[in-house]
Amino acid sequence: GEKRGSAIGPTRRGKGSTIMAIGDGHGLPLAIHVASASPHEVTLVDATLAARFLPEFPTRLIGDRGYDSDALDARMAKRGIEFIAPHRSTRRNITQDGRQLRRYCRRWKIERLFAWLQNFRRLVTRYEHHVENFLAFVQLGCIVILSRRFVG
Repeated sequence: GEKRGSAIGPTRRGKGSTIMAIGDGHGLPLAIHVASASPHEVTLVDATLAARFLPEFPTRLIGDRGYDSDALDARMAKRGIEFIAPHRSTRRNITQDGRQLRRYCRRWKIERLFAWLQNFRRLVTRYEHHVENFLAFVQLGCIVILSRRFVG
């Protein structure tokens, strides 16, 4: 059957959804957002920040080369967030030096968060038709990750 439902978009391998996450320095989730796979991740950063679990904004965000954008840098600076992303090879003006990019080596911790979320079979394959139900299961997975860290 063909996948249908809200927040489903075309990908290279069919159709799917994107889970956007913001984690802290230990890889624990601070914000989770589910969207269609069609839009670029740069456009989803603001919605992910709006869906954060804590009232305050993080002091810095680290992204990969796909997040290198002057418009995103300006939006994050307006909120008081230091944005760190390595420059694309086609970038003409250099805005970050090596001191900021040294923090980029810690980006593996957010990848670890996604690995922890992939341990839940319900999140690997999206069975839910409604995006609200799928987001609830993703948030439940985050609750389990946080409870394992702080309780046990």
